[in-house]
Amino acid sequence: MPTICRECLTSFPDAPRCPSCGSPRLKSHPELFDLSIAHMDCDAFYASVEKRDNPELADKAVIVGGGRRGVVSTACYVARIRGVRSAMPMFKALQLCPDAVVIKPRMSVYAEVSRQIRAMMDELTPKIEPLSLDEAFLDLSGTERLHGAPPAVMLARLVKRMKDELGLTGSIGLSHNKFLAKVASDLDKPRGFSVIGQAETADFLYDKPVRLIWGIGPAAQESLERAGIRTFSDLLRWDQEALTARFGSMGYRLWHLARGQDKRRVSAHEPMKSISNETTFFEDTSNLEILDGHLWRMALKVSDRAKAKDLAGRVVTLKLKKANHKIITRRVSLRDATQIADRIYRTARGLFDQVGDQGPYRLLGCGLSDLCPADQADISGDLLDPNATRRSQAERATDEIRKRFGSDAIVKGRALR
Repeated sequence: MPTICRECLTSFPDAPRCPSCGSPRLKSHPELFDLSIAHMDCDAFYASVEKRDNPELADKAVIVGGGRRGVVSTACYVARIRGVRSAMPMFKALQLCPDAVVIKPRMSVYAEVSRQIRAMMDELTPKIEPLSLDEAFLDLSGTERLHGAPPAVMLARLVKRMKDELGLTGSIGLSHNKFLAKVASDLDKPRGFSVIGQAETADFLYDKPVRLIWGIGPAAQESLERAGIRTFSDLLRWDQEALTARFGSMGYRLWHLARGQDKRRVSAHEPMKSISNETTFFEDTSNLEILDGHLWRMALKVSDRAKAKDLAGRVVTLKLKKANHKIITRRVSLRDATQIADRIYRTARGLFDQVGDQGPYRLLGCGLSDLCPADQADISGDLLDPNATRRSQAERATDEIRKRFGSDAIVKGRALR
């Protein structure tokens, strides 16, 4: 059976240990050298970057996210063992793991590390479809002649380079389509390398829960359960017409996924449509000072992400959710695109003022859309605000200081609210 050593990357027939280096970290599979669609997912990315940059955190539970009013962005595996999960309210996470070290996200740092990982991927294939800063699909079809090694070996080399050069780990899922590659990457985290071959697809999926499907959230799962669908075997009992009639386009997709079929290509040119940030409050609030502080921090995060990706946006969006769960959305188109936090904040704050006093609010969000390259940003300036150019120049200077000395090197007063 084809086998690779994940330490020294040697290929050989199946064996209990690598004949070259003696490592037991091997991967064997009948189709190992025949598959080329992969999903790479960094392991607890934000938390891992924080532990790498601060060795004192190595053995501690680390949660990256907002304050007590915020939510968990990610948690290290020490915290996950205690039940902490992404998107969990911070107060609940701290109930489960009271000794956790809570760290505010450093998006500009994570974006820079993401660029370094992306550069490593670019050396393997031009067909890369990023899903976020820390995960991406890769299609390595036809690259074996170029690299002198099959895709499985090159993927093992990728995560080894990430560990050796960046001090970070990732998990690989390798299969014959995107759906199964995504499923595989979650099977053996952290530092996993899982394979789902064509021959085993039907047997692998048969008794798995449908929540394994990416995009099936609690509401969709509840809807499926009302129809008696809990596992892939339940889905197989439905014909395509009946599933589509009951669930629409989702039913059509489920019929194919139940059989392990996914014809979507790895799209290297899928454009990013928007950049946004939002937070759910521990307690509903009408406090203008608190809301204003959160709005500035969100604008700064949106700006940092836009700058990290060399993008700008022409539309600023404000999102509010009231205590009764009613959502209020306001947006405005700018004269020209921007990536400047000050301009995003001031525009969003203007939208907030237009909404008026309709609180208390349980959620606040800010976003940038109608994206374009950064070189098209902030060209004409703001004719109604003669100080805008000076503030923009100050922000660029601040960015350089933050990049050099850390995100907390310079903090605006409104960020402390």
